Amino acid sequence: MTVDSLGARTDVSPGPGTPVGSVRFAVLGDSFSEGVGDRVAGAWRGWAPLLAEGLSADGLSAVGLSSAGPAAGARQTVLLNLAVGGALSRDVDEDQRPRAVAFRPHLASVVVGVNDTLRRTFDIGLLAHRLDRVLTDLDAAGAVLLTACLPDPGRMLGLPPPLARPLARRQRSVNAVVHALSDRYDTVHLHLADDTWTEDRALWSADRLHPGERGHRAVAAGFHRLLAARGLAHGPSPAPEPAQPPPTRAETLLWLATAGTGWVLRRSRDLLPQLLLLAGAELRHWADGTGTEPLDARADAALAAALTATMGR
Repeated sequence: MTVDSLGARTDVSPGPGTPVGSVRFAVLGDSFSEGVGDRVAGAWRGWAPLLAEGLSADGLSAVGLSSAGPAAGARQTVLLNLAVGGALSRDVDEDQRPRAVAFRPHLASVVVGVNDTLRRTFDIGLLAHRLDRVLTDLDAAGAVLLTACLPDPGRMLGLPPPLARPLARRQRSVNAVVHALSDRYDTVHLHLADDTWTEDRALWSADRLHPGERGHRAVAAGFHRLLAARGLAHGPSPAPEPAQPPPTRAETLLWLATAGTGWVLRRSRDLLPQLLLLAGAELRHWADGTGTEPLDARADAALAAALTATMGR
């Protein structure tokens, strides 16, 4: 792979409709990368456009939103955000991957998995296989890959232990797979599952599951720092302070009572029966004195099998 001084690959042709000489950034994933929690002018923005603005010194052009190419001799970052709220690893693999590869990106972020943990069909082996295929194809296309591990949703929502533990177990498995694949493909990896991230409520939006503007800015700045260390970010780092006022308590309560309730109901139809079964298993093991060890062991075995099948180890 040939990379010029601005991190733009020079050994491929531009994607369709892309200004010549631009740095192409494809974003794959779910609502985290769609920008939910950071609303600007009635639409979601999020960390990806904030990061894209700092990748090159000549700004950002969004595919489908701007037809103006960069000036002669300039470099723009052209952003293709394919992320969709609610997306599963299957959606990223089957729908987003082909479009991202066709875009021929210089950079590609892949952050997905939390929604998988919220489904009764959760299968760590399938998730690992799908993520590996997505990263394999983007790597083969010459893209520098960006990945991140995320906190478990049960912890963020403050669920009681019998409900939170199954989700935590699943998210730990997802993060372990992401870490292994990040090592395999030498990705630019941002660790967002530690206490520094999860305990700072100022980073989170009203729903307690998505970053707010401050959080999205922190994600963008984190990726920018890592990319700059590799010589792949040449514009200014995203400003840490929000440009928009934080939601008021009334706005937060309104969201929780309207959109938030709808989100919970949509997820509950699929997740709640399974989560109650998992919680029942937790309580039974505590009642018979075995605690969480059998359930932890089962999850560890499934993770080990997934890593062996995917990584050959």
